Amino acid sequence: MTINKDLQREREGCTFDTQELTHWLDGSAKKTFQRRETEDFFLKDPDLRTKMSPKYLSHKEVYEDAIQKSCLVLKKVREFQDMGKGGDITIYSQVLGGMLGSAMLKDGNPLSLHYVMFIPTIMGQGTPEQQSQWITRAWFGNIIGTYAQTELGHGTFIRGLETTSTYDPSTQEFVLNSPTLTSFKWWPGGLGQTANYAVVVAQLYTKGECKGIHPFIVQLRDEGTHEPLPGIKIGEIGTKLGMNGTNNGFLGFENYRIPREHMLMKNSQVLKDGTYVKAPNSKLTYGTMMFVRVVLVRDASRYLSKACTIAIRYSAVRKQGQIKASGPETQIIDYVTQQYKLFPVLAACFAFSMAADYIWEMYNNVNAELDQGELERLPEVRIEKAFCKLHLTFFCLIPYFCSSVRKIQLAVENMERRIKTGMSYEDAWNATSIELSQAAESHCRVFLVETFINGAKGLTSLSKNLQEVLLQLCELYSIHWVLQKVGDFLRFSCLNTQDVSVLQKRLEELLLMIRPNAVGIVDGFDIRDEILNSALGAYDGNVYQHLFDEAMKSPLNQESVNQSYHSHLKPFMKSNL
Repeated sequence: MTINKDLQREREGCTFDTQELTHWLDGSAKKTFQRRETEDFFLKDPDLRTKMSPKYLSHKEVYEDAIQKSCLVLKKVREFQDMGKGGDITIYSQVLGGMLGSAMLKDGNPLSLHYVMFIPTIMGQGTPEQQSQWITRAWFGNIIGTYAQTELGHGTFIRGLETTSTYDPSTQEFVLNSPTLTSFKWWPGGLGQTANYAVVVAQLYTKGECKGIHPFIVQLRDEGTHEPLPGIKIGEIGTKLGMNGTNNGFLGFENYRIPREHMLMKNSQVLKDGTYVKAPNSKLTYGTMMFVRVVLVRDASRYLSKACTIAIRYSAVRKQGQIKASGPETQIIDYVTQQYKLFPVLAACFAFSMAADYIWEMYNNVNAELDQGELERLPEVRIEKAFCKLHLTFFCLIPYFCSSVRKIQLAVENMERRIKTGMSYEDAWNATSIELSQAAESHCRVFLVETFINGAKGLTSLSKNLQEVLLQLCELYSIHWVLQKVGDFLRFSCLNTQDVSVLQKRLEELLLMIRPNAVGIVDGFDIRDEILNSALGAYDGNVYQHLFDEAMKSPLNQESVNQSYHSHLKPFMKSNL
């Protein structure tokens, strides 16, 4: 491989061992080896290589290609496991929800929700009997499922879902209906043409009373012919800006009956006579969505690292203008304005990664407690509150935290003031919602900074050089957000105008310190070119050759003269208008 000379010089000037960073991010040298081995196994398979960019395919072709590759990928997973490699959860998460999966299925995987949401929901919400009935069939792909919660008219307001499931004790069945157009399920991945089953979240009615939302296992298509069953209205929602291989769909019901046993009854139950047995906590129904939102934090870190790798490598290669008139063209990474755009985002990769580790550990601990009937910590892991536990006394002692506490306090005081003037609690909440959302945003930043600082303190096993780089990133991330929200800090903390000047100077110093190691840091992410899928971010830095090669893949470049010249353009040019 011929490496771009500017990129090679960047790597030679790096002050730490990029392999050490890779091993730390993976968890150990052994885990790095296992990850690379997994990537080799899948990405070197010629059948899984993308022959043509999805951008050049029709919407129908994108889906058909995604289905073909998805089935091949899962066959390869089984082959990999038969070789005694890759734990069940690890390998599935890599090829379905991880960056490896995005390399093989560049426009989304129609089978992702089957493993990421359908199976986890049954495991988390089903009784042991229901799990034994469904999990094996689902795990081995005998049935394909999805998770149908979001509706055309309701997304995050789950309590407002309109799909109904009414219990009929005379037949011991639930009758599902979509009473309005807005009650149609809308967006679930794999629902359009792929899944033949779904976990459907609907309003439960029994003995004439609504008992709120509950999950049900619903067969959508015939297991032999794949035709939609009577009473099922199902289809695909059409082309989107991206992820068109995901096969997002819609679903409606018309007096569709399912057996009583198809209600997932680990937490709540409907007895044969229609008697409703309430769950110990109504929030237990949200378990699957909590799992997905925890995963999203991890994904944010991963995809941010891809973006940083592309942007920083290209910034080291691309030259534009001159800082000194007598000097050569300048690498754009040498412009402080470019560093200011890139390096805080680079630091955010680590902040999100450490936050994801914390949240994942908390999620698993709470899940274990739920299995033992302990519900006290359940609210902590809900995403609107999950980012942190607020210790007011501790935070008030620290300024980079005092701002968040004061913003929360002020929002509460303003809500109480409005209530005292005669407003209802709900109207007061709405009137204060700008302040509340800003306080929540500040609260999340506190958590991200805190976990980054705590994580940076625990790096004693790393070399001094790598510790120094990570501490620089941590400090940059913290100072960046203080300066971004300087008005809040001047207003709510002990920060003064002289401090702002000191922090600005320190930020500029940190940009200068990080600059020699920027390429080394993104190299430490160890993201293969096939996963990056970027002409600008390739490891060798030969961006202009890669751009030209990609351009030549266009179908319009497969012939020197397009047929439209003869049918339209030439007659027009000869018509002497």
